[in-house]
Amino acid sequence: MSARADADARRWRAVGWGALGVVSVLLLWELYKFLGPAEGVVIGATAGQAGSGVMILPRTHDRAMPHVWDMVARLFAPTSGGQTPPLWVSVASAAAVTLGIAAVGWLIGVVVGAALGLAMQRWRLVEWGLLPWIVVSQIVPLIAFAPVVNAIGNQIDRGGTPWPQWLSVAVIASYLAFFPVAVGVLRGLAAPDRIHLDLMRSYAAGYGTTLLRLRLPAAVPYLLPALRLAAANAVLGAVVAEVSIGMRGGIGRMLIQLAGQASSDPAAPWGPTLGSIVLGLIAAGSVALIGLGLKNYRRGEATA
Repeated sequence: MSARADADARRWRAVGWGALGVVSVLLLWELYKFLGPAEGVVIGATAGQAGSGVMILPRTHDRAMPHVWDMVARLFAPTSGGQTPPLWVSVASAAAVTLGIAAVGWLIGVVVGAALGLAMQRWRLVEWGLLPWIVVSQIVPLIAFAPVVNAIGNQIDRGGTPWPQWLSVAVIASYLAFFPVAVGVLRGLAAPDRIHLDLMRSYAAGYGTTLLRLRLPAAVPYLLPALRLAAANAVLGAVVAEVSIGMRGGIGRMLIQLAGQASSDPAAPWGPTLGSIVLGLIAAGSVALIGLGLKNYRRGEATA
């Protein structure tokens, strides 16, 4: 009973620290808005040349940095005036579209990453040949990679095979999602101690039996953090892809549209920005549902 009470106390302590972190960010925002210079701080500016120099501190006037309560109030105002729904409804609808696409990208990334991790663990030569390229692949700017994938998808669609634009976004999202899964599977499958592997050999167990009975259960503490990170990466990839290829309906496109109106409605872009943050938290938190069924294998879980 005491162990359960300790677990509940740790859970509530984590919730408390999370809430304290959010409140601290909001207080720091308002504190800087109150104390910071209205036009920011610029170094290296040349007299008579507007826009010269480097801004090292942001502006704090209302058009550049609205109050927290103004951003909250804007969520309940019409999205674009008239009879349009409140902003939070539009954000929730766009976030649902992006979440569905990110889920598809996450699934693709998990399948590809797991296959690569399994192959690298099984054959050392494959690890030597693939792992450097897997790491290098994450250096490619996503905003440059997305139009290439979209162009390939358009060619496939024109060739007679249906290829909707959202599928290009899902593929781009999977590009960020597969990396942590591949590394997590590689580390996790290599986690069993040598003595346990020798024990399986003494039982004349083949690779398949050892994989199912020993390596996969031992990999769970590495897989769950990798899956959470992959889910957050999939959301990030989906949002950036929507912006890069101009797909409508998602939260990325909505963010760009409202950002273009920021001069007249500065609080509006913060609605989809907050929605994107919540979307990433939901995606990463949903992986916890997988962990509920694997709680007996989560001892010594690695950090993401």
